[in-house]
Amino acid sequence: MAKLAIIALLTFAVIAVVKLCLRKTLNIEKEKKEFFSYNHINKIHRKIDWSLRISSIITNLIFLYLVLFQSFSIELWVFALVIFVVLDYGIRAIFEWKYSQNPKQFILTISEMFLLVIFIVIVFQLDLLGILA
Repeated sequence: MAKLAIIALLTFAVIAVVKLCLRKTLNIEKEKKEFFSYNHINKIHRKIDWSLRISSIITNLIFLYLVLFQSFSIELWVFALVIFVVLDYGIRAIFEWKYSQNPKQFILTISEMFLLVIFIVIVFQLDLLGILA
């Protein structure tokens, strides 16, 4: 559990530093967002986001069942996790780019998506959590 906390803190720290650097370099205004809020751009974004979240939960539960009880490879679940991260952040980036008052914000969203995917792949490829052994 300590490894997971360290990896999560490291991930969030790197993301925060990268976003700060991009914000300064590209003159992207900081938006006021509440922590753990959904921050939907409009009603269509809310509907798409909730549909994606529900399908993500169902799919991840199915894949976890297959991995834990049917001897499927954990890479199946990791692949699904990466796909849903890319879809979630990609949809948010599109709505920020097309419909928000600050369209440059999508750059920060895309960079955060890439960093999360990189961290997920590194953690599972290097077995940093010790779950593949």
